[in-house]
Amino acid sequence: MKKIATLLLVSAIAQSIGAQSFIQAYKDRAEMVTQTNIINNLQEFASFGIKKTGTIQNTNALNWLKDKYLSYGYTSGQIIEDPFVYGSSTSKNLVITKTGTLYPNKYVIICGHFDTINGPGVNDNGSGTSIILEAARILKDVPTEYSIKFIHFSGEEQGLIGSDHYAYNVAYQGNTRVLDIKLVFNLDQVGGKSGNNNNTVYCDQDMGGTTTNDAASADITQQLRNCTALYSPLLTAVDPAERSDYMPFEEKGEVITGFFERIESNYPHTSSDTFANTDPVYIYNIGKATLGALQHYAVATTANSALGTKENQIKTLESVKIYPNPVKDILTIELPDPNTRNFSFEITDFPGRSVLKTTNETQINVSKLENGAYLGVLKTGDQTVVRKILIHK
Repeated sequence: MKKIATLLLVSAIAQSIGAQSFIQAYKDRAEMVTQTNIINNLQEFASFGIKKTGTIQNTNALNWLKDKYLSYGYTSGQIIEDPFVYGSSTSKNLVITKTGTLYPNKYVIICGHFDTINGPGVNDNGSGTSIILEAARILKDVPTEYSIKFIHFSGEEQGLIGSDHYAYNVAYQGNTRVLDIKLVFNLDQVGGKSGNNNNTVYCDQDMGGTTTNDAASADITQQLRNCTALYSPLLTAVDPAERSDYMPFEEKGEVITGFFERIESNYPHTSSDTFANTDPVYIYNIGKATLGALQHYAVATTANSALGTKENQIKTLESVKIYPNPVKDILTIELPDPNTRNFSFEITDFPGRSVLKTTNETQINVSKLENGAYLGVLKTGDQTVVRKILIHK
């Protein structure tokens, strides 16, 4: 059934993309997503271990998320902990609100869960978590007509408990709609699987449940496909929305959409859902698509004044090329500025132990390293770039 839906909808994008114009400012901000930030977020997320709802690890991850938002410049007044009962304990969702300029009381919700089971959950759902953080960082000082709520749900793995609580007790109280929600945009399991050709992302469309919101969801999902084509290199296909944190909102009649990996990994919910088994480039590209779509949905300013010098410098270094990857013997570093001097390159394992370090070398012999996945850290001045490196002989 999924394949039929995909084939029927694949050609629609070419006909309707003209209805959405390319906006250079949106593209520029989408390009401010960095692989380095994505990788660092994934590594930090993994470090908290199994973040099962109700555990200290889950609480530690929640506090880490709060600290991230504070570091981006969001105030404590914008950050709300939303508690709910889980078993004999209390867990919390984290809600960050960025107020719109024209429609301050109408909300675009971008969400994803941060709880995990049986493993660190780097794909499910450190991937979505890392992208939401990047979106919040980049859009912090970008005016948007509609308000945005960045929501990190807990309790997803136990049956959408956190999102169900929020939809039924915060967004609605009984049958009374408390929050005026424009749409709910969910990111869940978008990490890809290392070694796959991850060039396509599913755009989730409401095809069941409450039928009154199906047409609006189809339109919003088509807009998501359009934005993905405009602001990222990814292809898209349509997948029925199911079993994730947008569903309690769908049950209340809200308009929903979301991203999910096209080639589904078999690692989620296991101890092997690690950074080594994900595709950070895929997550990075979905991050760019997310930034484009979120700006479109919230109607971000088209002025480019929010693009600062520091961000452009980071973006420049982010365009470094490190190849081939996987590599057998010689790894080549191609710097954006060939005149760059005084740079270092270090290869570490995932726990952070250094296995190789060089200075001012663009041809690096890695033949003595064992097969496996590593991190490559390039530093010059006050800038740092991180890449996943695969050694395969």
